[in-house]
Amino acid sequence: MKSFEKELPEQYDALKKKANYTSSWRDRLDAVTTLSAYQHEKVIDLLNNRMKNDTVFKVQMAAYSALVAFGENVEKPTPARFDVIKNPNKIFLRVKKSLPKDHTLEDFAEKLKRMRIDVYDAFEGDKGDQFMAWLEERWAKL
Repeated sequence: MKSFEKELPEQYDALKKKANYTSSWRDRLDAVTTLSAYQHEKVIDLLNNRMKNDTVFKVQMAAYSALVAFGENVEKPTPARFDVIKNPNKIFLRVKKSLPKDHTLEDFAEKLKRMRIDVYDAFEGDKGDQFMAWLEERWAKL
C-alpha cells in the first residue's frame, strides 16, 4: 500500500487557492494532483469538494482517485449529462451580440474567453479536443 504524508504541505494555502481557481481547470487539476500525496483531514475535505463540485470531469476523477487511494469510501463521480454551466446559451448570445455581425468563430471564442474565462475554461476542460468543434456548433445556432 502506498504511503502518504500525514502533515499538511507547507504550500497548502496556495494549493487550496489554486484548487478552487475557477478560471483554470488545469490549475485545479495540478493542485489536486499535488495534494493527493498528503493524507490529511483538510486535504480530504478539499478533495471531496473538488470531486463533488468541480465543473470539469477530469478534476473530479483526479480527486476521486486520490480519495480512493487514501482509503476513503466515496462514490465515483459521473460525467455531466447536460451542460457543465447552467444556461450557457444566454452567455453565448450576450457575447455574440457584443461582436460585429461579420465576426468569425475565432473572434467569438476570444471574446468569450475575455468576458467569461470561467465559462470558456469549464467547457474547454469538459469537451477536451472537441471543444472548438462543439463551440462552433453552438455559435452557428445562435
